[in-house]
Amino acid sequence: MNLTLKVWRQKSADAKGAMETYKVSDISEHMSFLEMMDVLNEHLISEGKEPVAFDHDCREGICGSCSMYINGEPHGPDRGVTTCQLHMRRFKDGDTIHIEPWRSKAFPILKDLVVDRGAFDRIIQAGGYVSVNTSGNSQDANAIPIPKEDADKAFDAATCIGCGACVAACKNASAMLFVSAKVSQLSLLPQGQVEREERVLNMVEQMDKEGFGNCSNTGACEIECPKGISLDNIARMNRELASAKIS
Repeated sequence: MNLTLKVWRQKSADAKGAMETYKVSDISEHMSFLEMMDVLNEHLISEGKEPVAFDHDCREGICGSCSMYINGEPHGPDRGVTTCQLHMRRFKDGDTIHIEPWRSKAFPILKDLVVDRGAFDRIIQAGGYVSVNTSGNSQDANAIPIPKEDADKAFDAATCIGCGACVAACKNASAMLFVSAKVSQLSLLPQGQVEREERVLNMVEQMDKEGFGNCSNTGACEIECPKGISLDNIARMNRELASAKIS
């Protein structure tokens, strides 16, 4: 298929960006979206032009690196998939595709489609962990009985890959779905109980410091999340936060 691509180009964080138009041809419907971007970059390089910078790593929907608005939707028109899992069969010959980076104050653009998601790292550093002495004292995985319902909920929360689609989808650029997934993952398990109150207070405080917006329960984050993280986690985090503040 032949496509017209309108791609956001920006040389650096301080430079002014703009949409530029490119034509690509002979795109197979079996290609992934990132493979199509590879084809575009090969053409640009062969013409002596600078290729489009974009984040990618595993290309299997696991790492959370790929991050693009595709026709105004984080990760594109499919549901439950990342950009690297999106295939060109979702588009038609002659389509015009608009490609932009995540838009959020907390995710500043570095170059073209690459944004700085270090804010997520700093939130995790603030409390997204358990302090465990593992110097020869590590326990077997099945040594602590955990109710299956709690284990399932914790596992579902742990599938969050930290891609930032929730922030990109939210009109307030809120990171509540991401933070609540990390809080829920640990608060539901015995290993996370010791630092439970300190964790939620520190992570929410860091989230606010990074400049993310407030949650207004529109639910766009859950719809666009490639891993289907539930809004139930936000409700759980709010309960954890309220409990921590009054204890």
